[in-house]
Amino acid sequence: MPTASIVDIARLLSTVGLELSARAYPSGQPVREAAHLRLLAALRACLHPGLSWRTEVPIPINQDLRAWDGLVTGPTFRIGVEAETRVRDIQALSRRIGLKQRDSNVDHVILLLAGTRWNRNLVRGHAVDLAAQFPGTSRDVLAALLAGRDPGASCVILLQGSARSDRPAHMPPTAYAPRE
Repeated sequence: MPTASIVDIARLLSTVGLELSARAYPSGQPVREAAHLRLLAALRACLHPGLSWRTEVPIPINQDLRAWDGLVTGPTFRIGVEAETRVRDIQALSRRIGLKQRDSNVDHVILLLAGTRWNRNLVRGHAVDLAAQFPGTSRDVLAALLAGRDPGASCVILLQGSARSDRPAHMPPTAYAPRE
């Protein structure tokens, strides 16, 4: 049946007691929106030059298609970066990040959020819940990364602005820290 539609195939399968199911998996290079790329570039601008930065780093489990949006590697530490421009469900995001951290070889996680009013209010409203998983402060973590040191903790970073070419190299984007 080279011209059969999905509906035709589903009907055919149901006559023999089978159900059609399908899954979609990412392939090739992911297409990211410009805002997401700017957010990742803004964090990268906050890193000491001696730290390694990679994007779209797969979880090291065979056939697992999950990946960190970014990975910061220092001499003795690895930090997974999960970047979001607009969070819709903070609890689901926290669970997803927790599973990725469990299944990968990272010491800490940065939940990198665009510093929008929406995200700031969401983080402020869930500060107590997030503090258990992300105990570090954005100010301390960014200072450690700028100095090339292990920040010692996971944290939520809400970045204002983006990595622009007119910004001096020593001036990283500003961070908003609701718990500080």
